[in-house]
Amino acid sequence: MDKIKSSIIIGVAIIITAWILGKSFQNRNSNLDSISVIGLGTKDFVSDEILWSGSFTTNSTDIKAAYNKIVSDQKIVRDFFIAKGFKANEFTFGAVNFQKKFREIRSESTENSFQTKYEQVFDGYQATQTISFSAKKNPNLMKRIEEVSSKTSELVNSGIELASNSIQYTYSNLPSLKQSLIENATKDANERASKIVKTADGSLGKLKNASMGVFQITGQGSTEEDSYGGINDTYSKNKTARITVRLEYELD
Repeated sequence: MDKIKSSIIIGVAIIITAWILGKSFQNRNSNLDSISVIGLGTKDFVSDEILWSGSFTTNSTDIKAAYNKIVSDQKIVRDFFIAKGFKANEFTFGAVNFQKKFREIRSESTENSFQTKYEQVFDGYQATQTISFSAKKNPNLMKRIEEVSSKTSELVNSGIELASNSIQYTYSNLPSLKQSLIENATKDANERASKIVKTADGSLGKLKNASMGVFQITGQGSTEEDSYGGINDTYSKNKTARITVRLEYELD
């Protein structure tokens, strides 16, 4: 009786082992009977949005005097840009920001081996005002903003130094652009897989997996390498967008 039980147990064990090995072999072959390709979608485009800003400051030991001076300077700056052909609603001024300024006083102490002491002394208030220009799908206004951004040094003649920030360029319809790139990259990957399989006298089966790479925007002609977190160039007016798609197909 014991021999019969042992034979049954051994037989069941053999069957289970065979099933496991067979399944492993099947999975291995399933992995081998597939092809993985990467497709690329790219497109050159021109930015249709622009943002440019600058700031100017004034200093005074009295906060009211600093405010009155910045208000006076604001009128000079406004008149400057209106004289350059801008309308009052084509630029905006930000809130006036006040900051206390301090200067460092150095002194030598004879009480403790000529130890040097440093003391922060209040040195007045600095008032800062920002001005911003923006345009969206307005080529004429974009061009005027680009042109005037390089002429702000003329304000020095009025006693105002305007610190200019870099122009930022963006695109208003990124979702549509991204969608078209995904379609192009998917088509490119499919064509690559078809050519490879055809050369080997095979045929593509069902799509097993699909994954998308990082969406990248760089300046046209840029040699900047792809970044894991994505690149979004805002300093170039003429840009190139790109995305990759990885497809894995079964082989028939």
